[in-house]
Amino acid sequence: MRISFDLDDTLFVNSDKFAVEKPLRFPLNRLFKERLRLGTIDLLEQLRSLGIEVWIYTTSFRSERYIRGLFRCYGIRLDGVVNGKRHAIEVQSDKREPMPSKYPSKYKIDLHIDDDISVKQNGDTYGFRVMIIGENDSDWTRKIIKRVEQISQSNL
Repeated sequence: MRISFDLDDTLFVNSDKFAVEKPLRFPLNRLFKERLRLGTIDLLEQLRSLGIEVWIYTTSFRSERYIRGLFRCYGIRLDGVVNGKRHAIEVQSDKREPMPSKYPSKYKIDLHIDDDISVKQNGDTYGFRVMIIGENDSDWTRKIIKRVEQISQSNL
């Protein structure tokens, strides 16, 4: 199974609005200023221990190297990264009609986690699974694990 996560306002959050993981130590905290939503590290470790591939799928133009580096500093190995540049080349390409901002099925992603309802609407239209995580959801990691279990059971 393959799961992807959005970054901005899903895993990368504002520490004034969200509980966050401990910051990286100096000097890494100067290079990687984003703060991870509390529970991210444990969740991604748990998913990987279950044999699930963990991907990032973001519309941001942060480099793949930067994204992988940040997660590596927290001890998380990512299986794949789709950023805005890769999406533009591989998904939008030379198509005349605009494609959705994210298209996880292109990368055989079974579930995408996001905060943006328009991504969910695109999933309904284009046939890919999206789970929306709200800003004030303190139980978000348990809900993701439960959804993963449901998908795994339906794939048997």
